[in-house]
Amino acid sequence: MNTAEVYRIDWLPGTDVLHGVCHCGAERTAQDPVELWQWMLAHPEGHSPAPPQKGTAE
Repeated sequence: MNTAEVYRIDWLPGTDVLHGVCHCGAERTAQDPVELWQWMLAHPEGHSPAPPQKGTAE
């Protein structure tokens, strides 16, 4: 079975802002979709994983 890396970009309603989440858990916001995709595809450069949420195993 093959697994794929998942990248997600959501639009923040009521704004011109996009919210991107890399497969590593790093997050970033930007108004320019090209800037956001370049950041995601540059992984791991400029990425640091999101901190673990309370109540989750590390």
